Amino acid sequence: MLLQNKEVAIVGGGPGGLTLARLLQLKGANVKVYERDESRDVRVQGATLDLHFESGLKAIEKAGLLDAFKANYRPDNDRYRVVDKKATIFYDDHDKESTSDFGDESFRPEIDRGPLRNILLDSLQPDTVVWDSHIVSLEKIDDTWKIIFQNGNTAFADIVIGADGANSKIRPVVTPIKPFYSGATYLVGNIEDSEKNAPKIHSLLKGGKISAMGDSKTIFVSAKGDGSMDFYIGWKATADWVKESGIDFKNAEQILEWFKKEYASWDNIWLELFNHKNTQFIPRPLYCMPLDQHWEPQSNITLLGDAAHLLPPNGEGVNTAMLDALDLSEILTSGKFADLKPAIAYYEEKMFARFVEEGKETIDMIDWMYSPNGLKEMVKTLNQLPN
Repeated sequence: MLLQNKEVAIVGGGPGGLTLARLLQLKGANVKVYERDESRDVRVQGATLDLHFESGLKAIEKAGLLDAFKANYRPDNDRYRVVDKKATIFYDDHDKESTSDFGDESFRPEIDRGPLRNILLDSLQPDTVVWDSHIVSLEKIDDTWKIIFQNGNTAFADIVIGADGANSKIRPVVTPIKPFYSGATYLVGNIEDSEKNAPKIHSLLKGGKISAMGDSKTIFVSAKGDGSMDFYIGWKATADWVKESGIDFKNAEQILEWFKKEYASWDNIWLELFNHKNTQFIPRPLYCMPLDQHWEPQSNITLLGDAAHLLPPNGEGVNTAMLDALDLSEILTSGKFADLKPAIAYYEEKMFARFVEEGKETIDMIDWMYSPNGLKEMVKTLNQLPN
């Protein structure tokens, strides 16, 4: 095996990195995951995720974790409503009978990111994850990588895999190619106990998801298993809007005044997003890697997930990262390659090809979603999906 007697360092403990660690350990590889969080419980994990038959679920099954997933997923959380800016419902699948289940290609079960992460963490050998490992730099010494962390610790590895997301510290060692701004920005937040703190939106949400669209703007809302709701307010903006706006994003009153002005024609129901004093608002410009990106493969370093092929949110991100992990694990342990460099090159070519197709669809989606016909196009798209 190519990884025999080699130390593999995975930088980043998200779903992609943890999936890769699990799959490689099943093949007998020596793996460490270096994660910047101080512990597994240090922060609230992000939004609800839907795993897909051909990618995320496939990786979960290969990792031997399908039973654990079934015990933690959230049935019916994928129920979807599309509404206009006045909260009038244009598409609703809450009353539709679901005919798909595990094993069906159209089935996309939902799970909160926290439980998914716990499933993956619990599957790893003890001490696989090294917490409080915020990488500062990477130094090559002969055929070995020296990894330097913010806390002063160092580690050494024969192979480094960057799974550290959009702001990857590993990516610059692999390629100088940088992302470009997509033209859209999100304002992201979470409302605790949504039934109490945003009752009207909570009722409209009905335990599932909402896409609200109008005036070339969007609001996406998703229920979570802890009783909270995540929301994403989206609109077209300049790349420097966060700085140019002059808004203090720790000041809810300033953000509310901005929203009342920019979403002036929207129904007052959406003002509930700003009612809870504990809500933190995070501006998030959406970036994308160039679709024609390509780099020269190396023999002991590569990337997966957003670190490799960042796109605006499209419902595929975690699934693509987990599929990257599955592909890379199988290529490195298949015995089909005599050396690491051609194995990594083969993995990256598959990754590039998949990214081009997915990237074109995502850029097209951003264009129509933030157009005057966004609502119409969203409903049309959903009506074409299988039940």
